[in-house]
Amino acid sequence: MKREASVERKTKETTIKVQWVIDGEGSYEISTGIPFFDHMLHLFAKHGFFDLSLDAKGDTDVDYHHTVEDIGITMGKALKEALTSLEGIKRYGSAIIPMDEALCVFAVDMGGRPNLVWRADLQGKIGVFDTEVVKEFFKGFVNEAKITLHVNLLYGENLHHKVEAIFKAFGKALKEAVTKDEKLKGALSTKGML
Repeated sequence: MKREASVERKTKETTIKVQWVIDGEGSYEISTGIPFFDHMLHLFAKHGFFDLSLDAKGDTDVDYHHTVEDIGITMGKALKEALTSLEGIKRYGSAIIPMDEALCVFAVDMGGRPNLVWRADLQGKIGVFDTEVVKEFFKGFVNEAKITLHVNLLYGENLHHKVEAIFKAFGKALKEAVTKDEKLKGALSTKGML
């Protein structure tokens, strides 16, 4: 069975359409109206080997907060819908990704409980992109996907490199967590379910 989902979210502030193929090749068609964020989602899809199609229209004339947050919400819903069964997946994934002088440690648990542990000092702008909204993306994502993410940006100086390390690590860690393991029968839990 192909693990994929198409999800739409429409509010007074944004209209988001996501099509996500979990077992993909890393191809993407992404248009958010926010060029830097497009670039980060390209990295996520490529490094996670996800096929991701995303079209977003938002009130970016106000700022990028609503659009970025709602993309996180919509992608979280798409992940949950694509993974109709968590049986046989590795459940946990992690990545340590360097991006020049920046280093990010990222861990995922697909255990069904939304939680975000955020240890990333992102303050300032990359062009007109306010880096503080990156955390809002991940908050929206974990709440809808019902997963736990630990994001620990150990160090870095360049804001672009810091955010890039986070999104590359996100792709690699999530890919590992959702990968099927033939040795697993049922869910990887003593409860018998996730």
